Amino acid sequence: AVVETGWVSLTALGLAPGASMDRLTVTDDLEEAVEGVDFIQESGPERLDIKQALYKRLGEVVPADVVIGSSTSGLTMTEIAAECVTPARCVIGHPFNPPYLLPLVEIIGGKQTDKAAVEWAAKFYELAGKAPLVMKKEVPGFVATRLQEALWREALHMVANGEATPEDIDIALKNGPAPRMAVQGQCMAFHVACGEGGMATNLDQFGPALKWPWTRLEAPELTKELRNQMVEGCN
Repeated sequence: AVVETGWVSLTALGLAPGASMDRLTVTDDLEEAVEGVDFIQESGPERLDIKQALYKRLGEVVPADVVIGSSTSGLTMTEIAAECVTPARCVIGHPFNPPYLLPLVEIIGGKQTDKAAVEWAAKFYELAGKAPLVMKKEVPGFVATRLQEALWREALHMVANGEATPEDIDIALKNGPAPRMAVQGQCMAFHVACGEGGMATNLDQFGPALKWPWTRLEAPELTKELRNQMVEGCN
């Protein structure tokens, strides 16, 4: 049913030559599923015990040069591949829902992942038409989910305190920050908003506002190092 639903959107967007649901093969035999594969995208239940058992088995039956990517939304590859005999080829390849419409794929290896596996995965996703984001450091939830979760929790606080309704929140987002963020992102939007001075002017002028009660999420200390990282990242 999920594939059929997604297929409607894919058809509207334009299918690749030869694309057909008839080419989809379903099996409950792991060895049959991975026979002759060039890449594996694991999308099992979000349970560490299940994923660890699966990766242990994959490590035993899949050639060591085949990269294994996980769609996990929050677990780390260091945890997932803890019992895999070939952890060097295991990476996170977290797509953003719905993956057949949104291009983002967040990529990060575990402590034992080979850098070459991360680079290979990034190139694979790029060739598949995705927008790969290779992360610098393992963190639960990666980048997009953590940002989304911060927004979601503030929305729940506002509803719980009678400050806004769910409809109010969606109206505000759809007609304000969401379209702008889709074009510029959060950091670049604040950089552009301050003209020639850019992010430097933004932080110097509005840095004190980080102490204001505009959100229930505590802000980090705006150190010189953090300021410089933000400025250099937007220039």
